[in-house]
Amino acid sequence: MSDLVLSERRGTAAVITLNRPEALNAFPMHMVREFEVAVREAVADPGVVGIIVTGAGRGFSAGLDMSTLTNIADTGSAARDLPDEQALAGLFSFLVQQPKPIIGAINGVAAGGGFVLAMKCDLRFASTNASFISVFSKRGLIAEHGTTWLLPKAIGTGAALDLLWSSRKVEAEEALALGLVQRVVAPERLLDEAVEYVELLAATVSPTSMAETKRLVYEGAGQEMAEAFRDADETTWRLMDGPDVAEGASSFVERRPPNFPRLGQQGGK
Repeated sequence: MSDLVLSERRGTAAVITLNRPEALNAFPMHMVREFEVAVREAVADPGVVGIIVTGAGRGFSAGLDMSTLTNIADTGSAARDLPDEQALAGLFSFLVQQPKPIIGAINGVAAGGGFVLAMKCDLRFASTNASFISVFSKRGLIAEHGTTWLLPKAIGTGAALDLLWSSRKVEAEEALALGLVQRVVAPERLLDEAVEYVELLAATVSPTSMAETKRLVYEGAGQEMAEAFRDADETTWRLMDGPDVAEGASSFVERRPPNFPRLGQQGGK
């Protein structure tokens, strides 16, 4: 792996940094592939409970770099990269299929494909320097890669259409008011805040429960009510036969912190 994508452990958190600050972390396609490798390695590591994605320098990501955009514009639909049958279509869509929480630590501008990446994170913590711009309508495109599915569910239909049509800049405080981000913190506290959140999850919550909850939330948004209720019920009974429910009950009765199996460990998922 090159130094375009950096990965480090901070306690139970894997921090993955887009490291092309001179270009506001705009990414060529080989950088996207390196990012995916880093995420999948963190998912496979039983010591990692949550994954944090951030950018080096003053930007989170300005999206696809100009050479990649020019190539796509020149070749049109011939540039389409078809996923395999099990993968979701669209840039960074693999993130929503990962069983571990993925937190975007949005340190600066998230524009275009960087906006897509932010939306594919499960939670978004923003610094006061963060901003969000969809850009796509100004390029004759739609907010592709699943953004038109994710954004209305996060902030509502009207607010989503406003941001996607106008491509206007949304600053951190407005993003918080809209529900686009979950926290706004001082720039120097951003990574610490995200790491502390992962550490809290690691100390108190079942990784298997988090994984199943994430799956139910994303899949349930596209299901009929009866199907979603049935899926949740079946998942509940399946978890009742697993070790986490017994450990959760025992730790409560014994008034001690729980010791849940990690994902990737024997007894974990």
